[in-house]
Amino acid sequence: MPSPYRAINNSSVLLMSFLERNSYRLHYQVRGTGQPVVLTHGFSATHAMWRGQVDALSANCQVLTWDMHGHGATECSDKVTDYSERHTVEDIAALMDACGMDRAVIGGLSLGGYMSLAFYLAYPERVSALMLFDTGPGFKKDEPRQK
Repeated sequence: MPSPYRAINNSSVLLMSFLERNSYRLHYQVRGTGQPVVLTHGFSATHAMWRGQVDALSANCQVLTWDMHGHGATECSDKVTDYSERHTVEDIAALMDACGMDRAVIGGLSLGGYMSLAFYLAYPERVSALMLFDTGPGFKKDEPRQK
């Protein structure tokens, strides 16, 4: 069960929380109301990289940002499988569920974009739009990349 607390930030309410998932806690923040948007950071960054976009989008959108495993305030796990693509996709789904988001605009930068694409492939019905920034499909061979 998430343990949210509220803090005042630029005259708007910022919800910061942790979601218990298996053997770790995922850190996430939600700001604003309206169209749900989920933003996933790039490798070696944190949810904070989206600060400017959250400031702009939260006027009309409910923006969820989070820290992937090994990043920011999310706890590290001893299980290697907790860092897999499949597990990260399930983290996004669990965070959306915790925030009451059935569908959302899903976006990410670099590694976060790759994970956003993987989420779309696993849960197309939960994605109202897809935003991929400086990302690729992650395949080194031409045939799988074309698919």
